[in-house]
Amino acid sequence: MDNKDQKKLQIAMFPWLAYGHLMPFLEVSKFLAQKGHQISFISTPKNINRLRSSSFSPLIDFVELPLPAVDGLPESAESTSELPINKVPYLKKAYDLLKPSVTHFIQLSGVNWVVHDFICYWMPRVATQLGVNSVYFHITNATTLAFFGPPSELLSDKRWRPEDLTVVPEWVDYPSNVAYKLHEMVSPWDGMDDEVLDFQRLGRTIEDCKFVTVRSCTEFESDAVSLLRKIYGKPVVPLGLLPPVSAPQQHGVADDRGDEKWEVLREWLENKKPNSVVYIALGTEVTLSQELMHELAHGIEKSGLPFIWVVNNRPLVEGVLGSDIIPFGFETRVEDRGLVLRGWAPQLKILGHISVGGFLTHCGWSSVVEALGYGRALILFSGANSDQGLIARLMHEKRVGLEIPRDERDGSFMSDSVAEVTRRVMVEKEGESIRSNAWAMKQIFGNVELNNKCLDEFTRVLETWPTFT
Repeated sequence: MDNKDQKKLQIAMFPWLAYGHLMPFLEVSKFLAQKGHQISFISTPKNINRLRSSSFSPLIDFVELPLPAVDGLPESAESTSELPINKVPYLKKAYDLLKPSVTHFIQLSGVNWVVHDFICYWMPRVATQLGVNSVYFHITNATTLAFFGPPSELLSDKRWRPEDLTVVPEWVDYPSNVAYKLHEMVSPWDGMDDEVLDFQRLGRTIEDCKFVTVRSCTEFESDAVSLLRKIYGKPVVPLGLLPPVSAPQQHGVADDRGDEKWEVLREWLENKKPNSVVYIALGTEVTLSQELMHELAHGIEKSGLPFIWVVNNRPLVEGVLGSDIIPFGFETRVEDRGLVLRGWAPQLKILGHISVGGFLTHCGWSSVVEALGYGRALILFSGANSDQGLIARLMHEKRVGLEIPRDERDGSFMSDSVAEVTRRVMVEKEGESIRSNAWAMKQIFGNVELNNKCLDEFTRVLETWPTFT
């Protein structure tokens, strides 16, 4: 049946309250709307207000649901970016309290599908009770999802110790070194709700949804996709990598600061040799101590390479702002070859410039997708949030980047290691294969046609899935 003959669907999108989740959900919403389907994008008022300007489709309706108050959660907080990691469990409790209002909306709206995250583990059962289909959208890759295993494993207590997550699990049936370092488990553990652990949320979600979709493609990781289908016993449909279609917006959100700041950066980059500049950005939610920030700065300095370093304005440690955490005199010493930017930066435009050759990244999946879309080699520095450690291992394993060595237990590292790995990835002969492999990844990560085919297949599955009777 041709797409034009398909019944147009009404689809509800319900992402977790983190920008790394909201933005992929919004990109999928835009694609589905282009296919003529009506989208109800459900979130809280502050998140909706930030997203609304980046989507002008009449087929996307933003549904604002006030976040219930929870003791321990700051009154104005509606996303993880507004909270220290130890306050995130309270956000999860508040998110769970959205269940009655979300249920009411779905009941009255006539939606056919709910595309949801894993934190709302209750959503698939709610949907089923209301005669609505549900799909779990995993916003990173299949390898990270496969690491956590089948629902039966997630719903047991066998892997609830941090140490258990530092080894490759037995169900991985292909060669892999993807596992956590012990220091990477501190933040995820601090961010869990003791009443319903993330393992339980994920297990229930996978067990009860109709099928699973991941932000990846078989061209990149066919083994992991096949493994997921095997251990879940239900369809797993990669919807593509969601490569950015253009650079003027940062993470999908329009920003009028971009042009002025970009002009200064572009002029600076125009005076640098092709592939010579290291771009450094650790995301908006990664926290490092002042000591480790200094160590990182000294490593960048020792590398001797030109760089652009984006430093978060958010407090990184108690009483220390991002503007104060750079070593005294650092910017003066490197002013002939380096720029330090505070706050927002036009990341896509920077990565897309010919003078940029590598990216020292916290390994958030969206950042990795953006970098490899331009063929930039990766200097891997796991932010130790969520699955960033697993993504660092995967990219190192794929030989599109090298990981900066860190202490397994406390995550400490030496400035000499930062300099050594950065130079190896960027300029030394030993890193030629890394640079070549990363450049070749453009054919997958930057291939809009390939990724749209994945989205087409995802859409076809939604359109042809049997409806409740």
